[in-house]
Amino acid sequence: MDSKINPNEIIKAESRFLRGTLRESIVDPVTGALSPDDAQISKFHGFYEQDDRDLRLVRQERFLEPFYSFMLRARLPGGICTPHQWLVIDALGRELGNGSIRLTTRQTFQFHGILKRQLKPLIQRINQAMIDSIGGCGDVNRNVLCNPNPERSGLHAEVHRWAKRISEHLLPKTRAYHEIWLDGEPVAGGESEPIYGETYLPRKFKTAVAIPPHNDVDVYTNDLGFVAIAQEEQLEGFNVLAGGGMGVTHDDTTTFPRLADELGFIRPDQTLAVAEAVVTVQRDFGNRISRRHARLKYTIEKMGLENFKTEVEKRAGVQFEPPRSVRFTTQGDRYGWVRNENGNWHLTLYIENGRVSDSDGSSMMTGLRKIAEIHQGDFRITPNQNLIVAGIADYDKELIDSLARQYGLIADTESPTRLASIACVALPTCPQAMAEAERYFPDLLKKVEHLATQHGIDDSAIVMRMTGCPNGCARPYVAEIGLIGKGPGRYNLQLGGDGTGQRLNRLFRKNLNESELLDTLDRLFRNYSTHRKQDERFGDYVIRSGLVKAVVNPAEDYHATE
Repeated sequence: MDSKINPNEIIKAESRFLRGTLRESIVDPVTGALSPDDAQISKFHGFYEQDDRDLRLVRQERFLEPFYSFMLRARLPGGICTPHQWLVIDALGRELGNGSIRLTTRQTFQFHGILKRQLKPLIQRINQAMIDSIGGCGDVNRNVLCNPNPERSGLHAEVHRWAKRISEHLLPKTRAYHEIWLDGEPVAGGESEPIYGETYLPRKFKTAVAIPPHNDVDVYTNDLGFVAIAQEEQLEGFNVLAGGGMGVTHDDTTTFPRLADELGFIRPDQTLAVAEAVVTVQRDFGNRISRRHARLKYTIEKMGLENFKTEVEKRAGVQFEPPRSVRFTTQGDRYGWVRNENGNWHLTLYIENGRVSDSDGSSMMTGLRKIAEIHQGDFRITPNQNLIVAGIADYDKELIDSLARQYGLIADTESPTRLASIACVALPTCPQAMAEAERYFPDLLKKVEHLATQHGIDDSAIVMRMTGCPNGCARPYVAEIGLIGKGPGRYNLQLGGDGTGQRLNRLFRKNLNESELLDTLDRLFRNYSTHRKQDERFGDYVIRSGLVKAVVNPAEDYHATE
């Protein structure tokens, strides 16, 4: 193999279709960790090795290895699960995890704090509930997002079926997951990966399906996107998007966030062929030397959009029609009670940073368990880390509302900006984190809310997102205010998203501590309050006022103001 190839490519090629030596690693009693190669392969099975960074120094002083545990992320296309499945998820979070469930921006759930010996029992139990974790992480297509859209249940059901079909079609075909975790019979030779090949993709791959006018999946930030085109609630097809991605490396101007380009319109029966074609073009043309340049966005920049589109059409056997006109109006969730055309009710609950637990005086986890025990519909995790209790009949509405209020699940007093916020996990478990996010963001938001009240803009729903590093898991680069971890207690401030996920923001100030950040926002909010036009969003104001310039070509001008 080429000596310039990234070491991860060698690990994948020698893994025997994702088996590696995982069987041996998970029963090794000497360490709480996996072997280094198996730690890479394990991601394809849905889990990451982590250690508690709060405990590193004290354990080092005691000559102990880091406190290793694992984060497992499920595959749950469109974020929908049954009440029974929720009860299983709840029980596993309490019994085998750290006592919590994390709802993610990939519209699924993940467990934290799993010890190595608990991995196999946990995976077996979620599989018994008809949930798996294969493809939850790794260099394959990950969990497929789908707009929850409870107001349009018929259209949503059809579009969600396509999201599930895309997810199933792009799953790895290896039997390694079933052999290692579910005690399946080993395959006796002849195994292959018709879509991925033996080295899978150069990097992770993300897919989303949106239903206008709501862009709560942030469809343009994904490698592959499908925008549903409907006429009188009947699905006509999809506009296909390709080349979105959020990850950046600090101070490396060859990396940049990017919004997806439109390839064109397709009919529903062409969906799987197009999805597979986009994946295989990335498989064959993606960068396998530098992982920081290995996402599809860089492949399209290198090939050129028209050449990429032509290659996809050739492989899929389709000819894209001109994209249909669409209009997005929001990228957030719609809270509280909504009734759809079928007469069922849906209740969207605000889950701060997606963390479901009973802690710090909260009984959220218990409350959701009580609801699941009597609910007859389903649960829908949103891409904004919230939860919809969906399909509630009239006769259950009063009881579910009562339980939600009893356990503090209805956010009657939260500010519009807090309700529009997202943060990633970051410290202490994420190995990429440079700064806090989930643990710090709620307290920072209180101070930001105070500033907004002082300047009379507290009724504005400003989309604000925080990540502990520049990888962009909370999609901060399409927020009106993005905070990107730069170092302990320090963040880059990004401004200029449009509130619908269709415009990148841009770096405004680097490496700010809390005092500098709040002083900067104080001045910005004062000017916004004084000079904004009627109904003008904060992100639109900072562009119009020239505080930051709109990003036209991210490969050329994203870093231009640094």
